[in-house]
Amino acid sequence: MNIDALLASVTPEIYQKLRTAVELGKWEDGTPLTQEQKDNTLHMVMLYQSKILQSDEFMTVGESGEIVHKTKRELKQELSANALKEDPNTIARFSQDDI
Repeated sequence: MNIDALLASVTPEIYQKLRTAVELGKWEDGTPLTQEQKDNTLHMVMLYQSKILQSDEFMTVGESGEIVHKTKRELKQELSANALKEDPNTIARFSQDDI
C-alpha cells in the first residue's frame, strides 16, 4: 500500500485515536503500546498532520516533513483575527470533548 492510499483511508476520528494513543502511550482499552506500535503510530500521526491537516497549532509537521513553529507574532495575529469573528462578550468556548 502506498502512503497516499494509506492516508486516504485515515478518517479524522482514526487520526484522533492514533494521536491520543501516542500521547498517552496506550490504546483506548488501556493496553500499552509496544515500541513498534509507538513508532508506527507516531509516524502515521506526523504523516497525517503534514499531508492532510491545515493545522493552526503552535508546532506541527510541514508537508515536506520539517517541523513548523509559529512565532508569537503569528499566534497573536491568529488569535486576534479569531477573536474579532466571535462574540466580543465570550470569554472562552469549549466543545464537549474538551471537558
